[in-house]
Amino acid sequence: MPKSKRLMELMMTVNRKRRFKVQELADEFGVSSRTILRDLQELSELGVPLYSEVGPHGGYQVVRERVLPPIAFTEGEAGAMFFAVHALRHYSSLPFDAESASALSKFYLHMPGDVRDRIDGMKERVDFITPTRRSDAPFLAVLLEAAVKQKVLAVLYDTKEEGAASRRRIQPVFLYAHSGLWYCTAYCFLRRDYRTFRCDRIRDAVDDPTEPLQLSDIRLLGHEAASPADAMRLRAELTRAGTQRCEAELWLSPLLQVREDGTAIIDADVDRSDISFYTDFFISLGDEVKLREPAELRASIRRRLIELLENYQG
Repeated sequence: MPKSKRLMELMMTVNRKRRFKVQELADEFGVSSRTILRDLQELSELGVPLYSEVGPHGGYQVVRERVLPPIAFTEGEAGAMFFAVHALRHYSSLPFDAESASALSKFYLHMPGDVRDRIDGMKERVDFITPTRRSDAPFLAVLLEAAVKQKVLAVLYDTKEEGAASRRRIQPVFLYAHSGLWYCTAYCFLRRDYRTFRCDRIRDAVDDPTEPLQLSDIRLLGHEAASPADAMRLRAELTRAGTQRCEAELWLSPLLQVREDGTAIIDADVDRSDISFYTDFFISLGDEVKLREPAELRASIRRRLIELLENYQG
């Protein structure tokens, strides 16, 4: 096997194994231990983070992050990858903020000059607009890791009331971004139900020793949470314009029953504790919605409208 090919395959092998012995690699590649030692030295000089341990149980291991083998991209693929990362720049927080900036830099700096010129021209002609938010979400990486590894977190969560915050134990299920904000759907041990939390309102998040639930089968799409423990029946009719507004809301679109003419109805159980949120949301729809029930939500909307009207008296 040519040395260049052996080094490439050796890089992929040590990344896959993470921990290995020299003789083990020598047997696998059919070369001497001395040759493998020279190859490992070359990989180390190329940036593969290797660490050696002596003794009967010693060997080599890959430390820190693994280095992926080189991947060949066409000009079109490289441009697509560049703009996929470039589109995230409107978000003030990302779960992989430093990594995305590093990846973007690598793609751009290592491209031929004519390809960079082409990308520069495209940057002036295409964009992925997302509302820029001032609120940071510093615990996105923690939330994402907890969702992947099924861990319970103790969080401090700001409520809508100014200066108020509550402590919760949650088990994140998935994260999503919408209209420039990050949201985390999680199982809340306080409410004993699924809740969606705004990530920029999470002020602290640390590991909690609570035994996690088995939620590995729940996916981002197609998940329907259980009915709320304190439920109220929400019934409303939407115009076509109102339907289009509601279809853009990820939390609401699964509740819509869209008719052939483009109008829709909502007939579902929602949590009574969210009545303040629904009050503001249905007011924002104006005459594109007719709310049938619950009566307490209709009354809440009337009170809120009176409060708003007082701001314009006199």
